[in-house]
Amino acid sequence: MTATRPRGMTDQAAEAAIDQACRLLRLPTIRRQFPDLTQAATREQMTYLGFLAELLLAECDDRDRRRSDRQIKAAGFPRTKALREFDYTANPHVDPATIHTLAACDWVTKGQPLCLIGDSGTGKSHLLIALGTEAAMKGHRVRYTLATKLVNELVEAADEKQLTKTIARYGRVDLLCIDELGYMELDRHGAELLFQVLTEREEKNSVAIASNESFGGWTKTFTDPRLCAAIVDRLTFGGTIIETGTQSYRLAHTRARATPNSPPQN
Repeated sequence: MTATRPRGMTDQAAEAAIDQACRLLRLPTIRRQFPDLTQAATREQMTYLGFLAELLLAECDDRDRRRSDRQIKAAGFPRTKALREFDYTANPHVDPATIHTLAACDWVTKGQPLCLIGDSGTGKSHLLIALGTEAAMKGHRVRYTLATKLVNELVEAADEKQLTKTIARYGRVDLLCIDELGYMELDRHGAELLFQVLTEREEKNSVAIASNESFGGWTKTFTDPRLCAAIVDRLTFGGTIIETGTQSYRLAHTRARATPNSPPQN
């Protein structure tokens, strides 16, 4: 590629003009990568069109990455979890094909629910966070929260006359991930407030939950049978239910790492 100097500019002046233009147009990736891409274009004898395409694609790719990073950060995940880290061998109850299908996030686009049911240590929270991360990376607005934290926030909002605003805020996100549902009993008021959030999202935006209780045991969390049935209906209609089992592979992994020749404990 033969470089030309626009309007008699020196190379130094042209680089300064490009730097200033990228700042004004908010093109940080082109501004940062322009020198290296220019050298590569000269070395590979790119056409002008090819060089321009490389510049613009670099900017687009970096914007997508930054947008994904912002979406993941905004979701409020407590820790980083990836689907590639999930051990399907340790938990044969989870079907890799099903998770692979869910990772495409069509269910989020369609506003369908997802329920992950299983005992502690079976990977349900891992899958909840990892699938939520996949949705955020694909541009969906995601919010993660613990069930008790969500209910406490709703109760406080109701006391401060901010309930409608708070429910609307949770209703706007594309995917609401609720973890540890079923660990604590909710009073009727708290359960009713949670039901309002689920109703706000019904058949419009997705809800994904992780629970250590089977649906039959949810009456310990939602003590009103009718309200419990209505909540189960909201969280299962048209959705996917994945049972991660009862055997904690996290505990099994910890035991496997223990020294086999350690002396017995009295």
